[in-house]
Amino acid sequence: MVREYERLVVFRLGRLVGARGPGLVILIPFLDHIVRVSLRVVTLDVPTQEVITRDNVTCSVNAVVYYRVIDPNNAIVNVENFREATAQLSQTTLRSVAGQAELDELLAERDKLNQQIQKILDEATDPWGIKVAAVEIKDVGIPEGLQRAISRQASAERERRAAIIQAEGEQQAAQKLADAASVLGTVPGGLFMRLLRSIPEIAAGQGNIIAFPLPMELRYLAEKLVLTRRPDDSPGSERQESPTDDNK
Repeated sequence: MVREYERLVVFRLGRLVGARGPGLVILIPFLDHIVRVSLRVVTLDVPTQEVITRDNVTCSVNAVVYYRVIDPNNAIVNVENFREATAQLSQTTLRSVAGQAELDELLAERDKLNQQIQKILDEATDPWGIKVAAVEIKDVGIPEGLQRAISRQASAERERRAAIIQAEGEQQAAQKLADAASVLGTVPGGLFMRLLRSIPEIAAGQGNIIAFPLPMELRYLAEKLVLTRRPDDSPGSERQESPTDDNK
């Protein structure tokens, strides 16, 4: 009796008859020899492999491979032990692919490496009647000193981005303040309205603060006084120029 997920590879007098099952299979005693093959997905745990990446970094990598037998005849006839052969091929392929990649690719682009390993294994095991369903890199181990270096690099990168963001914010704030100052200076009564809005903000703060709002007309009066008292029009300047005229 053959289960649904199994097949019997029958040899009669040493010659391959074919796969039989599932269900009831009738065999000829002393003439038929059978090999039972499971068609279910097999989970293969690839042991940790020590590899040197393309950028000369020593690390350890392990993975898991999912495969199943799709052709029992080829799995028995074309290879002596398809399980052991698949396991050894998975280890060598993992070392080869990881050695051709850089450390950053192993850490950030695992999906790409998984697909590459799966493609290589699938093509190599196709004559054996095996279909590789998926490959997943489980863990990448790096030395402790390199971990600290990567941590410092990541910290420096975060500080650099924070400084850039702060500088950009200050630049934008300065531009907005310059625009606001130009608008308040050109619009009549703009500074007075800004003053009225600032008084409640000052009063809301904690502490003993005394604010004396002054009329904005004093500013214009001071400007007129400055314009009327120019240095060129002062009496002292005329007395200083008179001796030069006499010498001439």
